[in-house]
Amino acid sequence: MEELVIIYTDGACVPNPGKGGWGATMQYRDVIKEFSGTEPQTTNNRMEMQAAIEALSRLKRPCKVRIYSDSKYLVDGFTQWFPNWKKKGRTDYLNRDLWLKLETVAAAHTIDWQWVKAHAGNPGNERANDLAEAAARI
Repeated sequence: MEELVIIYTDGACVPNPGKGGWGATMQYRDVIKEFSGTEPQTTNNRMEMQAAIEALSRLKRPCKVRIYSDSKYLVDGFTQWFPNWKKKGRTDYLNRDLWLKLETVAAAHTIDWQWVKAHAGNPGNERANDLAEAAARI
């Protein structure tokens, strides 16, 4: 059976829009890696997306992945809205550059997208949030 990579992602912006940060944790077997980054002028939604892009970009081979995010914009956007926009031939949606980049980095993987409630005590979500907020304040 193929093993699962667990990813938690989050984005932050101080203020929104303003300086942004993204954070991600990735677990494969008993190894956990953490990543974060910042952008000088952005939005919270863009940072949510960037966190997923950055995490998926770090996978070295096609994987079975479960991504947890507290962003309905990211989860519903990638699993529902974006496919419909593409099907209808739309090109006028916000953050198109990142949706297309996310599509590219996600293509090699089998991904189960899961929404989790923010600030509800989920350790993976809390850690991704801490990484994103710290990056936004650098």
